[in-house]
This record gives sequence, C-alpha cells and structure tokens, in this order.
Amino acid sequence: MLDSQTPTPCASPPFDHEKADVILRASDNIDFRVFKLFLSLASRFFETLFDLPQPSVEMNTDVEIKDGLPVIPVSEDSNTLDSLLRFCYPCTLADDPVLENFRDVVNVLEAAKKYSLDAIERTGMQCHTRMQDECILAARYTLREPLVPVWFEEIELITSSELLALLTYHRKCATAVQVLTDDVGWITAEYPQWTSVPWLVCLGTNGYQCCTRSTSGRYPVLHGYAVAQWWEAFMDATSLDLRDKPCAETIRRNVEMAIQAVRQRNCSNCSVSAPAGMRDFGELFIRKVEELISTVSSISIVKKLGNLVKCQIELELRF
Repeated sequence: MLDSQTPTPCASPPFDHEKADVILRASDNIDFRVFKLFLSLASRFFETLFDLPQPSVEMNTDVEIKDGLPVIPVSEDSNTLDSLLRFCYPCTLADDPVLENFRDVVNVLEAAKKYSLDAIERTGMQCHTRMQDECILAARYTLREPLVPVWFEEIELITSSELLALLTYHRKCATAVQVLTDDVGWITAEYPQWTSVPWLVCLGTNGYQCCTRSTSGRYPVLHGYAVAQWWEAFMDATSLDLRDKPCAETIRRNVEMAIQAVRQRNCSNCSVSAPAGMRDFGELFIRKVEELISTVSSISIVKKLGNLVKCQIELELRF
C-alpha cells in the first residue's frame, strides 16, 4: 500500500463527493471521486474490476491509497474522463457532457468502447437505421464545400477510403445537376407563357423590349424571345459554380448577385419585377437540384462513413 503524499486536485462536482468509494485519476493528474455502483451498472469492465478484491490501507500492495480510497490511474485526460463518467451517472446527478468538437466525441467514444459501456452496445442495432440517414445528411453537407477542400483538423480522423468516397459522391452530384443548365426544358415547363417571366426575356408589361438580350445562342429561345443577357450570365456562372459546390447555397448566392446586377442596370421594368421573380426561380432551381442529388447513390457513403457518424449518434444517448 502506498499512501498519497503529494496532493492532487479533485474534479468538479459531482465527481468530488466525500462519500465516494473509489478514485479514478486522469492522465493529467485530476482525481475523480466516484461511486462503484454507478460505474458497475454502466460498464461491464468496471463491474468485473470492482468484483475483484479491493486494496485497503491494511493491505501491503503497490496501489496508492488516498483518503482511505484506492486510486486507479487511467490513460484518459480529465476532459474525456469527465464526459465519460457523465454517461455513467444517472441524469439526476450529472448534467449531460459538453462535447465542443469532433475530437472530443471520438475520444469519448474510444473510451466508452474501451470500458465496455453497456448503453452503447445495447443501442447499436437501434442506431443502425438512423446512422444511414445521418450519413447521407452529413454527405449532403459536404456539398457546400469545394470539391477539393482546404485542410481542416478533423480530416485526420477519417481514412483515405472514406475521403475518396466523399469526393466521389461530390463529383457524381456535381455531374448530375449539370443537366439543368444543358437542357432548360424544365424552365419552359414551369413557365408556359412569357408573361410569367417577362424579366427573363426583357419584356415590359406593354410587351416592348426593355433590356439587352443574349445573342450567343447558348440558351434556346424562350417562347419566341431570346433570354436576358444578365440572366445568361447568371446561368453560366451558376453552372460553373455547381461543379464545385452542387448545393442550394450556391444558387441562392448567385441569385442575389444577379439581382444586384439587374438593379445596377436601372431598368424601370426589370429592377422591379426581377428580384421577386429571380428568387422564385432560384427556389425552383434548388428543388430541381435536390431532386437530382437524391438520385445519386449514397450506398458507398453509408458503408464508408458509418463508423464516424455512429459515434456522433451514440454519444447523444444517456445512460
């Protein structure tokens, strides 16, 4: 038995209870005074550990004793251990852990697996279906980023095959939505008369041309009229941007830029009708993009990213 000579700081409540019956010491020398019962109920590892004969002051062992309690060193730091123990304690005694970044989530999940927290294993099958949905949602969010992302810290948490799956999904989505700028039949189907979109073909309410129309021929004539030059510029820019970021935010940003360009032209007709019309058109464009993206297979994404998303789901659960 070794008696503690150098005082070590104690963790914050509820892990400083004077009636605790064991001490867990984090790798950064923070002591957690905890109750064996709570840890045993949450973890088969701790249940087995505490079933073994426990050292005491009277026993001649190398286990440190502090305030009459055995001290068990663990490899986790105090931040990880605090979060892990909050999953072990009843919610009436401990608040939910605060996991501020993905690294914290991974550290706690690894510790939970190491100590065999039953709560995670019991809910594994229940998480499976939700995990697929979360994987697809997470992959959708990556479409807001460039095809070749800049470095970020969490990228070290995924494997090369997982990153490749994301990049492949991104490229397939970008390819799928290009049909919307290559074939604008969906526009004429939505707007059967030019009177529905006079700003798109530069016509005022009196039927006279008010702005410059395109002469490039890149977009087909709409109900007998060439499209507005500024609208053609919007479609060209959006087609290019969707190759890099095939998402709703790309369209909304470009719509607002197009509206600003129209207002700078000071056209008495288009500056009035185009803003509302373009925003409605933008929402139509977004719906079409999302319909096409939903057809892109996400099976490989679910398989590759399942473990990463699962850790986010599992750590939402409370013991």
